[in-house]
Amino acid sequence: MVMPDHICPYGLKSLDLLEREGFEVEDHHLETREETDAFKAKHDVETTPQTFIGGERIGGYDDLRVHFGKDKPEEERSDTSYQPVLALFGMTFLMALAAAFVAEGQWFSLRTVEWFVAFSMCGLAYLKLRDVESFSTMFLNYDLLARRWVPYGYVYPFGEGAAGVLMIAGGIFGLIAAPIALVIGTIGAVSVFKAVYVDKRELKCACVGGDSNVPLGFVSLTENLFMIGMGVWMPVKQIILG
Repeated sequence: MVMPDHICPYGLKSLDLLEREGFEVEDHHLETREETDAFKAKHDVETTPQTFIGGERIGGYDDLRVHFGKDKPEEERSDTSYQPVLALFGMTFLMALAAAFVAEGQWFSLRTVEWFVAFSMCGLAYLKLRDVESFSTMFLNYDLLARRWVPYGYVYPFGEGAAGVLMIAGGIFGLIAAPIALVIGTIGAVSVFKAVYVDKRELKCACVGGDSNVPLGFVSLTENLFMIGMGVWMPVKQIILG
């Protein structure tokens, strides 16, 4: 479909995939709704684009990927993935490395670790704050405090974000952030451990927001343990450094 107000992204993806596979493509544009409806009726299909190779209809973009031995269509894959949270942690780690280099002239230091956790907390808080209502609903599936006090599901992302920002600021602000991170992390770690390792429940983690496909498990527990560690470390660091 190539119309004044819409160009089909899957058509462009199909074209690109075919060209990368070495095909010379004869591209037929459907430029009106009438042409599109007539095409669908003629070939008895519900969607466009449709790819034909040697006169044989292969199907849409997902079917084309399967034809070339690529990964399965989205709807046929597992509905859970660690990719969102791992992508976020990867980016925040690189941010921490860059910030430490600017601040201290070296890529990796103790501050790199501190900033990595703090940046991650801010990033995770942002993902939750995009849709607090959806987050709180998913959060109620496993968080022990939220089940007893529902407003905690709404307070949590603001607390996580505030703690992350204060940790980045450091000094006295880090001391203010410490108890917030300690409380959030402890409740979260206990909740995740109980749900996954004691109750053996298969749940999706609310850690990256209310539309998360991240399975509740090791990564979620690690996130909370990092917050506990920072909650303990910030006041200890202040005492050591005076």
